[in-house]
Amino acid sequence: MELLISACLGVMIACGVYLLLRARTFSVVLGLILMSFAVNFFLFITGRLHTDLPAIISPDRSIYADPLPQALVLTAIVIGFAMTAFVVVLALRAGRELETDHVDGKPEKTQ
Repeated sequence: MELLISACLGVMIACGVYLLLRARTFSVVLGLILMSFAVNFFLFITGRLHTDLPAIISPDRSIYADPLPQALVLTAIVIGFAMTAFVVVLALRAGRELETDHVDGKPEKTQ
């Protein structure tokens, strides 16, 4: 199971980095979103997920669900949504002012 999870995380990060290295703003935004999903997935998996266990530590229980990764992921989702909205608005504004959707502002050279 650990091998499958690490492979999924590796593929998600690799695809996110590939999209980040593209020259189009939409690809960069998708790469950032994909990488944030991968980080959220990693944080969620580190919580040692269990079913039917209490989230609060009690003296009579030796195994419990760790609530910290769940709270971190929830916070990261909210912050990621706000940052994604900001980056999309910034990309739209840059595309309108520069009249191109390239990250560096220069159009592609066609041959």
